[in-house]
Amino acid sequence: MSDSIDNAKRALRADLRERRSTMSDAARETAADGIRSQLRELIERLGVRSLSCYLSAPTEPGTRAFVDEAVAAGLRVLLPVTRNDGLLDWVVAEPGGAIADGMFGLPEPVGEVLSPMSVGEVDLLVIPAAAVDVAGMRLGWGRGYFDKTLGSMENRPPVYAVVFDSELVDEVPRDLHDQPVTGVVTPTRTVVLASEAH
Repeated sequence: MSDSIDNAKRALRADLRERRSTMSDAARETAADGIRSQLRELIERLGVRSLSCYLSAPTEPGTRAFVDEAVAAGLRVLLPVTRNDGLLDWVVAEPGGAIADGMFGLPEPVGEVLSPMSVGEVDLLVIPAAAVDVAGMRLGWGRGYFDKTLGSMENRPPVYAVVFDSELVDEVPRDLHDQPVTGVVTPTRTVVLASEAH
């Protein structure tokens, strides 16, 4: 990665982190309700029976209510668990499942761990992002877990990143290993940015 791209990413992440940290609790709750509604409509439209999602951290757009709802509706939901080698293991979400802090202090599920390959069987990937641009390029938080996961999938299902409305931007700095997404889910809309063909 070139220094200029790295510096641009670092600056944008810092700005986004600052904006997220200043949101009010009421705004967060409203956003989480919107995310749940948008994701519910997306899985119905795509006929999803199994998906990956993640347990949102306090400053992220809230996904936990959606995960609980999806599990209660009988969907198979895989949640990521970070590993030292940069790959993700997966745990099947369960009602009231235990949560612990993962390697980076982010919430992760506790349960029987499935291999990185298990995510290859889902109908939809719902992943975190710092920002996504209108061409579908995703800016993550710099650890590369989801870029590695997406880059290693042979038959990638649709991939939607969850962001706040202001985080769908004109352009994000990108490097060769960065992976595009199919679309974004925000609290107010779902936007398809690339082909949903499987």
